[in-house]
Amino acid sequence: MRQVALGSQGLRVSAQGLGCMGMSQSYGVGNDEESIRTIHRALDLGVTLIDTANVYGATGLYGIGANEKLVGYALRERRDEVTLATKCGIADVRPGAGMELRADPEYIRQCCDESLERLGVDHIDLYYLHRIDPRTPVEDSIGAFADLVKAGKVRYIGVSEVSADELERAHAVHPVTALQSEYSLWSREIEAEVLPTARRLGVGLVPFSPLGRGFLTGAVTSRDTMAANDMRRNLPRFSQDNLDANQKVVDVIRDIAAGHDVLPGQVALAWVHAQGPEDIVPIPGTKRTSYLEQNTAAADLTLTDDDLSRLAEAAARIRGARR
Repeated sequence: MRQVALGSQGLRVSAQGLGCMGMSQSYGVGNDEESIRTIHRALDLGVTLIDTANVYGATGLYGIGANEKLVGYALRERRDEVTLATKCGIADVRPGAGMELRADPEYIRQCCDESLERLGVDHIDLYYLHRIDPRTPVEDSIGAFADLVKAGKVRYIGVSEVSADELERAHAVHPVTALQSEYSLWSREIEAEVLPTARRLGVGLVPFSPLGRGFLTGAVTSRDTMAANDMRRNLPRFSQDNLDANQKVVDVIRDIAAGHDVLPGQVALAWVHAQGPEDIVPIPGTKRTSYLEQNTAAADLTLTDDDLSRLAEAAARIRGARR
């Protein structure tokens, strides 16, 4: 897979990464053996950006840090092949109760040391502030991240799901390498202010859920197919009425996919790549090697101007709030 510059601070990664959250939570029952095979297959295919977080798995059987432990185990003999990204700032997640946020400097330092231990590494390549803590100025949080860089525990700093103003303020304290936000054909809110600000500052974009949490693959047509603990059951766009209405978007994706002899999900991913081939690195998540191989192939798919126009027109008719 081709390599691109992520941000303007010198970090280079594969044009597409792998999101590992779903291996430990949110999308039904996990399978650690299959997840490890998927991570290894990603490395074999040239994927170098592997993304996790300390809170992934907190709502599952194994508790906070479960996904970091899984990823660390999978990479124990292949650490030098990857840019390893993790996060802190969400202290806990409880179904139906939302997220508990914490990003004071003392907590950030504690989380970093805990993540290093769980991952089994001596430094984190890309460390994200997962969410802004409303009780802690972003300047204080990023100042703690900057201290971790000075200490050699972190190489590059990222932020996740921030506003344009918050990104500006963070970047003024220490150069931010990457912004992680939800971005796909049906989640384009960041195009108004956040993405232009990131580009002006030289911050790369790492879209999570670039497949619309699976909807844009065409595989999700009914809530009945979702496991009882599937997080999508709590999202407005996955109400049955909105699923039914938004199938029209999938119909357009299917038609374009047929014209290229590819899968719908590959078209949806190719659209994300087309929005910034040199500064956007999506991280589709999967716990299965078959889906991984489909996703990585999308990095080589070129859509026509007509394809992109039809997709934009269809996406403008998306119904339902993102969350």
